[in-house]
Amino acid sequence: MAIHKLSLDEFEEIDYLLIAIHTSLEDYRLAYFINQRLGINLNKNQTAIQINIKEGEGYFSRFFYNDLKKETTWHLIQNKNEVIQNQKGGNQNLFSNILMEVATKVYLLPEFKKTDYFLKIENSHDTIKMSKIQSLLNTIESISTVYAVDKDKIKSKNNLIF
Repeated sequence: MAIHKLSLDEFEEIDYLLIAIHTSLEDYRLAYFINQRLGINLNKNQTAIQINIKEGEGYFSRFFYNDLKKETTWHLIQNKNEVIQNQKGGNQNLFSNILMEVATKVYLLPEFKKTDYFLKIENSHDTIKMSKIQSLLNTIESISTVYAVDKDKIKSKNNLIF
């Protein structure tokens, strides 16, 4: 019986650029401004990104655009959200039988807690210049900071697979 070994070099890694965005804008407004500045057409995806964490299930909104000419896919992804848990009052007092809702902040990429959104650009093939995108995004008034994220420093890469 022949043994066939697979090397990690045989698997094709999806090439993507990741840009962190710090802003107070709502996701739909940010998508609108990005569409204007970059000449793309981000549309809200009806299926949110779901991750399971110890606090519960976290859902993150996503906007999507597939550029068929350049064979590039764009994703605007929310990084921060809240998980609401129902907890019963713990102390034996007047309010011990009341169910309380407790909101906990959850993050798509927990190592970037200050980042509000990520712009993920797949299959960029050098047709897209990162510095040009960053400078165009910086022209949006409500964006405070834009920077490229080094993919090797991301610990929770699996959350970016969707």
